[in-house]
Amino acid sequence: MKILLAIHHELDPNLGAPGVTWRIGQEFKKLGHEVSYFSFDDLPKFLPNIVKAILFPEFVAYRVATLVNRNEIDILDASTGDAWLWAKLSKLLPKKKTSTIKPLIVTRSHGLEHTVHSQLLEEVKLGNMQLSWKYPLYHGGFRLWEVANSLRSANLALLLNAYDLDYSVNQLEVARDRAYIVKNGILDTLLSLPVPEMLSDGIIRIALIGSYIPRKGIHYSVPALNSVLKNFPQIEISFLGTMVPREQVIANFDSSVVDRIQVIPTYQNNQLPSLLAGHSIHLFPSLSEGFGLAVVEAMACGLVPIVTSIPGPTEIVTNDFDALVIPPRDSLAIEEAVKKLISDREYMNKLRTNAYETAQKYSWSNIAKTNLDLYEKALSISQQKIKQ
Repeated sequence: MKILLAIHHELDPNLGAPGVTWRIGQEFKKLGHEVSYFSFDDLPKFLPNIVKAILFPEFVAYRVATLVNRNEIDILDASTGDAWLWAKLSKLLPKKKTSTIKPLIVTRSHGLEHTVHSQLLEEVKLGNMQLSWKYPLYHGGFRLWEVANSLRSANLALLLNAYDLDYSVNQLEVARDRAYIVKNGILDTLLSLPVPEMLSDGIIRIALIGSYIPRKGIHYSVPALNSVLKNFPQIEISFLGTMVPREQVIANFDSSVVDRIQVIPTYQNNQLPSLLAGHSIHLFPSLSEGFGLAVVEAMACGLVPIVTSIPGPTEIVTNDFDALVIPPRDSLAIEEAVKKLISDREYMNKLRTNAYETAQKYSWSNIAKTNLDLYEKALSISQQKIKQ
């Protein structure tokens, strides 16, 4: 198959959604398919990112039309909000022409924007953040409309968790028979790493992986970690992939504990095993996630996760088996979960071992095959409708 993967970001293999897009394309190639990408990298360099985001559906439509004319596309797999314009324009083409050349439209969610939107509004209500007056104009308005329309108009809508699927079907009126849950995978280099060594007495290191932003729960994790660092001198904290400098992170901590805080703003994915070496716990206090890829990556490196009870992560782990699951927005719960693990090394080591085993299921090769099976099924249905 000839597959175009489109995403409204720069195609950076080391960042969340762009990294997922790049990796699944690489797996498709390994399986013998022709893959091309379309991202912000293909747009004029002088355009600001917000303009690129607004105009991206127009650029996608033009790119697809070009490929259609060359008969070089079978599948358009685009992130939410990106393919709605092509879907509308393609309906205007003559039926005789589209019966042979119209590509299958797949809309892929990397975390439903409506879910994120509701959590941002909750944080504003609680006084933890402020939104710009511009927010309702695009991200909190038109963008949500684009996402809903792209999901409704797709031949295949791919969501990352059951909550997002149910919301899409019941609130956004996406056809149930077109909506499916697909998972993300981890790099082959993270699979089958050496089994983590059992911990004895000594330093315990806690890692947090992801951007240092309110949606990742920093208003709740920071107070908890401040307390933990003060009460347990054997604990050290690492923030990985914050996208902000160390100074901005440690400014929120007591000066007496900052010497036990490591901050690494960016890293390459292949560095993760070495960066997490010596760590035992992965704290993931996010308020909203589509999947929670960092959770699986850390589990593969032998860390036991503490995750909030939100869609995505809770479909990866099982409380008291390979993780501790706590309520979101609860600093005390974070503190208590950390204490529970560090006070019982045997229990923590059991959860680490189970977490490691769970992570081995998330092979990109298997996940790519699942996606291709869904493509084939949707293509078959589409072709049957054309014959009718």
